[in-house]
Amino acid sequence: MKKIIATENAPKAVGPYSQAVQTGDLLFISGQLPIDPITGKFAGESIEEQTRQSLTNMGEILKKAEMDFSNVIKTTVLLADIKDFVAMNNVYAEFFSKDFPARAAFEVANLPLGARVEIEAVASK
Repeated sequence: MKKIIATENAPKAVGPYSQAVQTGDLLFISGQLPIDPITGKFAGESIEEQTRQSLTNMGEILKKAEMDFSNVIKTTVLLADIKDFVAMNNVYAEFFSKDFPARAAFEVANLPLGARVEIEAVASK
């Protein structure tokens, strides 16, 4: 059975999808853009600011599902420019410090709303 996970502490979905869906012990978190849920705008222009906001949003969704970053087993990072990888990775390391999840990172042609980064995840209780 699936359970929809939603929190006001992360941006609302910008389309017909859920912030996250839980089924059994697995939580599937939709791609998180760097939108500040209070202002509805990007947290900043730099890749560091945008990565930090995307992961902060993810953390709020994890919290709503009674999980945290230690529960994350897989992430996918989408970058508007692969040259931002090192800077993104430095911020990413602030959120994941041990027993790292599996990860893929890709440069893509465009991201929604002109974001520089979008991050999705799978977590397990």
